[in-house]
Amino acid sequence: MDISVKRRKFFKEYDKQSTMFGNEHEIEDGEYTTDTSILLNKGSTKDDVVLLEKESVWVTAIQMFIPFLLAGFGMVAASLVLDKVQHWPVYQSVSEVYILVPALLGLKGNLEMTLASRLSTHANLGHLDSKKQKTSLIVGNIALILCQAIVVGFLASLAAVVFGWIPRGVVNIQHALLLSASSIVTAFAASFVLGLVMVGVIIFSRHFNINPDNVATPIAASLGDLTTLAVLSYFASLFYRTLDSHPWLTPTLIVLGIGLVPLWAYIASQNKYTREVLFTGWSPVISAMVISSAGGLILDFTVSQFKGVAVFQLVINGVGGNLVAVQASRISTELHSQGEPGDLPETMQVCISPCSAFCDNEKTSHTATAKMLMLMVIPGHLIFSYTISYLQAGHTSFTVIFMVVYLTAALLQVFLLLYIAQVLTLSMWRSGVDPDNSAIPYLTALGDLLGTMLLGIAFQFLYLVGDRDSDVGD
Repeated sequence: MDISVKRRKFFKEYDKQSTMFGNEHEIEDGEYTTDTSILLNKGSTKDDVVLLEKESVWVTAIQMFIPFLLAGFGMVAASLVLDKVQHWPVYQSVSEVYILVPALLGLKGNLEMTLASRLSTHANLGHLDSKKQKTSLIVGNIALILCQAIVVGFLASLAAVVFGWIPRGVVNIQHALLLSASSIVTAFAASFVLGLVMVGVIIFSRHFNINPDNVATPIAASLGDLTTLAVLSYFASLFYRTLDSHPWLTPTLIVLGIGLVPLWAYIASQNKYTREVLFTGWSPVISAMVISSAGGLILDFTVSQFKGVAVFQLVINGVGGNLVAVQASRISTELHSQGEPGDLPETMQVCISPCSAFCDNEKTSHTATAKMLMLMVIPGHLIFSYTISYLQAGHTSFTVIFMVVYLTAALLQVFLLLYIAQVLTLSMWRSGVDPDNSAIPYLTALGDLLGTMLLGIAFQFLYLVGDRDSDVGD
């Protein structure tokens, strides 16, 4: 069932009243209202539903295409940045920074995309129509992602230190402090900026009757990678240059960042929606951070062999995470419209085959959108790859065999992610877990891991068949 931003509540109320922040409204039998701020009282029947107006696949594609292209060009820009900064002294001397890259870029999936999905659901259900409730939701959600960003950033730096220690058996304390300070500052700054952008995008979309589920997560992706990578590279380089002259700087920033966590946690706890996420939403973001860090370990190893991986890693991971986040957000909104977590609609089944997720039948939902998203993979990657080639970036020759192998890896990644999204989102809902808070972190982290792994395999295959560049292994 496809969905749009235009929501209608249908009340099967017999001699009942609903309340809108204390104001009573009579709802006749069979009547519906476009005022989605009206809330049912405790006497409402179980049959009350939120009807989601049918949205054609073409409308969805049109609404998604421009944000998708913007997201892709944002990821291309980030890839060009990574292609340049990989030669900076801090990346050469503190190679664990590579491990931080997927983990911190994954924050857009852990935090910003989750924020976008959560606020999109609130917008589609009318929770942002009241000024008071909108302000409370916005302040609570910004404080929540700042709290999570600092904690996850700190844990990501610890993971980078551990993953860097495993092959070497030695930990450099100065480098560990540099990683921790860079991670905390980057996570905080990027999450604050991107959080404000997400709020603006969703309010803008709601005002102009655009489905925020279709545009918010791609825009988060378009800005997330570039902003985060630029901030990380700048501060990591700054701290690296001041290790000897200002040794107190990195530990001071670490203490200050961690010290602000209780403040953001208190503000987030004042809103009933973010309060729940504050106490129950840590498992997905921390698990996703660990998964992304594992992808970072693969990236660190692969870049040392194939320099050309750097410019494509962010693109393939970003496109996969972008598309699967849209699908997960749409499925979650539909589930919220039909009931509460734990009550899975009869039209949806968790246990399906991979092909069933892309074929129209009575057991699945959103198959048309899944096929449309798959169709966007090859054109999108061709456009982005041509842009990289035109700018003469990277260390890879764009041969026919390279493009065939690369596009095969990209298609396989998105196919697996869209299938996992269908199963994971419905499984979480059936288990009583809100997928708005939990699904996207896992999916984008898996996208990072799958994309980096498949890209590494693709470059290894190209090397074995003789399609290689002169700087491989430099």
